[in-house]
Amino acid sequence: MELLIVDGYNVINAWPELIALTDNLEYARDKLVDILSEYGAYKRFRTIIVFDAHMVIGRAVTQNQNKILEVVYTREGETADSYIEKLVYDLGRQNKRMYVVTSDWAEQMFVLGAGAYRISARELKNDVAAVKREIAAGLSVKVLARDRHELGNRLEKDILKRLDAMRRDGLD
Repeated sequence: MELLIVDGYNVINAWPELIALTDNLEYARDKLVDILSEYGAYKRFRTIIVFDAHMVIGRAVTQNQNKILEVVYTREGETADSYIEKLVYDLGRQNKRMYVVTSDWAEQMFVLGAGAYRISARELKNDVAAVKREIAAGLSVKVLARDRHELGNRLEKDILKRLDAMRRDGLD
């Protein structure tokens, strides 16, 4: 499974719909987690979202939402950038395929140098929108297919032919 590592506050501050929610930062974080949970599941990514907690006293906090989504709040004095750099370096040595989402230029250069792929916050926003469209289109096709309950679609072809022949004989 490929890994998607996201600099959480970097994305929140780059997406207008999340910037609008920053009066309630907890809600903005939860909204981003919800969006990336759906996106990661659809794209089959294991997703790690990293939030700075360098102004908070205490240890790092990791919340495993499920097997494919992890939310990390860095420990006191640690930035999301430094956490992500260490993670990319450690996992890169294990030849893990990683994508790092950040619009921070210095962070992008480190990520590329460490062998990971970089995705800007804007690129992620565009891809999330494309995935939402794909999901919606797929659901509408499934609904249309499910709503048709014709008997002919359920019968084997030889039985369908015999019934059709019987129908034609009855019309004469």
